[in-house]
Amino acid sequence: MDAALTAEQHEIRRTLRELLARHGGPDAIPAAVGTAEGYDPALWRRLAEDLGLPGLALAEEYGGAGCTATELALACEETGRALLPSPLLATAALAAPLIAALGTPGQRAALLPRIADGTLTAALAVPGGSLATALGLTGDNLDGAWAGGGRSGGIQARGEGDGEAGGARRLYGEADRVLDGHSAGLLLVAAHAGGYPRSRTQLFLVPGDAPGLVRTRLTALDETRPLARVELRDTPAELLGADDTADVAAALAAAGRTAAAILAAEAVGTAASALERTVEYVKAREQFGRAVGSFQAVKHRLADLYVRVEAARSAAYHAARDAEAGPLALAQALEAARITTGEAVQLHGGIGFTWEHEAHRYLKRAAGDELLFGPVHRLRDHAAQRAGLFGAATTASGALHGAGVTASEGVRGAGVTASGAALAAGVR
Repeated sequence: MDAALTAEQHEIRRTLRELLARHGGPDAIPAAVGTAEGYDPALWRRLAEDLGLPGLALAEEYGGAGCTATELALACEETGRALLPSPLLATAALAAPLIAALGTPGQRAALLPRIADGTLTAALAVPGGSLATALGLTGDNLDGAWAGGGRSGGIQARGEGDGEAGGARRLYGEADRVLDGHSAGLLLVAAHAGGYPRSRTQLFLVPGDAPGLVRTRLTALDETRPLARVELRDTPAELLGADDTADVAAALAAAGRTAAAILAAEAVGTAASALERTVEYVKAREQFGRAVGSFQAVKHRLADLYVRVEAARSAAYHAARDAEAGPLALAQALEAARITTGEAVQLHGGIGFTWEHEAHRYLKRAAGDELLFGPVHRLRDHAAQRAGLFGAATTASGALHGAGVTASEGVRGAGVTASGAALAAGVR
């Protein structure tokens, strides 16, 4: 497999980076998150109309660019660098693939073109507050326990046609920590249908202005990732798909693996930007008559961070081409982002501990993403369970051999040495 980026992929990165640089600045993020939407609507329209960002990975027949998850991951790496508040992840990485996979031809034709041109944003609402489990990233989602169940709990779908194809449904219940749930024009709601004896989890389409829908924006650690509580009180809904025989759990897991690869690339962008800003700071900040970055201990810390970020980037790019590697790439990227942003706060010294400083914004993004899509150890544990690494016939050496990875190959794959990393980080 050729891991090199194409000219078109380089152009996507360059164009998006330049656009975000022009619209960025110290006050850009607070101004954006302070709006009712939680992001800058004017900038979102430009990203959709000029760059076609929300439709990047959608088929051309629906007005998309017909690209792959790799291009969307590269775009999200740039939005992660800028800590861009936007509905891109919730709409393009979570909701759109589910509509494309499960929707009827009429539903796809009605919704996907509006998503592609940016006029419709969407969010995935799952009860229980565990988006990572619902997507099959940190646990098995086949039994539907993550969505509640029994005679109460979770979100229930009842009404005309219950248990049959078609028919109007009404939803009862609530979902917490819904990413961009307060502003999305369309909600994909996971709910139990069929009654208690034949309960199963299905996805339903709920317009943002549906009667009985109450949405409350929550206070989140990372204000650039708006979360909401969604309450459904006798809310009319439409089943996603032609009938209720679709394998929703499998569709959620497939979408979760691709979304994990995209989110991994975004986390890499966050970590890389935090590291670059830290390098610039330690080169300019002087202590004891010399630049802080000239001290060997600081060089070593920066070198270690550079290796960690580049290894995570390699994993994210591989996962963008092979979604099965998405959960492990996400674990590596989230860990790299957490460690790198934490070190960035430390290396900025006293100013880095100021809550309003940009170093803290990067730290909060890394921590918030791990709370929403992790934790890292559970991502790795579930990936190991799926791979059968803990089976009776599996040994540690056999598992490593099966993965095709040796320690030396891992070092060579990173493509850097400690000294080379220090040079690449720009510290002399």
